[in-house]
Amino acid sequence: MEDAPAIHELIAAYDTAVIGAPDVTLDDVADELVEPGFDRDRDGWLTRGSDGRLTGWAWAHRIGDGDLVHVQVTVRPGADRVQDLADELLRLVIDRARELGAERGHDRVTVDLDVFRADEAKQALAKEFGFEPGTSFYRMRIDYSGPVEPPVPPDGVRLATGESEEVRREAHKVQQEGFAEHFGFVALDYDSWYARRQGQSATDWSQLTLARIDGRPAGVLIGNNQFVPDEDCGYVANLAVLPEFRGRGLGRFLLRHAFAADAARGRRGTILHVDSNNTSPALGLYESAGMRPVLVIDVWRRHL
Repeated sequence: MEDAPAIHELIAAYDTAVIGAPDVTLDDVADELVEPGFDRDRDGWLTRGSDGRLTGWAWAHRIGDGDLVHVQVTVRPGADRVQDLADELLRLVIDRARELGAERGHDRVTVDLDVFRADEAKQALAKEFGFEPGTSFYRMRIDYSGPVEPPVPPDGVRLATGESEEVRREAHKVQQEGFAEHFGFVALDYDSWYARRQGQSATDWSQLTLARIDGRPAGVLIGNNQFVPDEDCGYVANLAVLPEFRGRGLGRFLLRHAFAADAARGRRGTILHVDSNNTSPALGLYESAGMRPVLVIDVWRRHL
């Protein structure tokens, strides 16, 4: 954990070189290092230059018991042997991904690598190692100049927030079912789902909103404080509506409810990420609600 500030400085230097500003906070890095299931002794690597400053940071992390492993490689811009260092680190995390899959009894492992659309060098590295484009996530944002009028709930809709375990369990069920067909989805039982969120410093259960229709769980929006320190914005981490309740305007209502709540908290705006290949027309929903794309992150995928 004592490496967190140096890792943050390295990532911030990389982000600034690629997209013009840091895209991570120190709390984000610290949260990653204590993520449930992440073994700092086996799943992460640091490299240092002759001056002792970090030149590289790489990690492999599985989610749940599925065959999906996320990997990442960050190399300091201008470091000696940048390409060789990136190659070496990517080989390490791919090998570790194989091990993680084997430990869970999987004959095949799916490896995902996130790459900023603007980072042509990392795109080339991904291609060199056999990765192919999987999907693209658009970071959407809306800004506020004052209060936002709360939307009127659709007929039969009642809301509850996530301070109670009963609500959290219902929210977990909706989130898992609502995202089951989405790219990169990994099923998690309630205890694992709760532990991951509880371990994140950005979590605020009062920003979880469960929508019930005629008493039945129908939709959920999970917000948190991830983008408050650096952007002064709320963040919609998940927005899901069960299939049987879609087409009634519930997703749009929950989104506008989050806008009003973030504005009431005095935040400058709201941010979320949307898969451009989403099984539901989410990108169009967010654009029609006044959000605009501000960043594109491509997911490159390889099967081992």
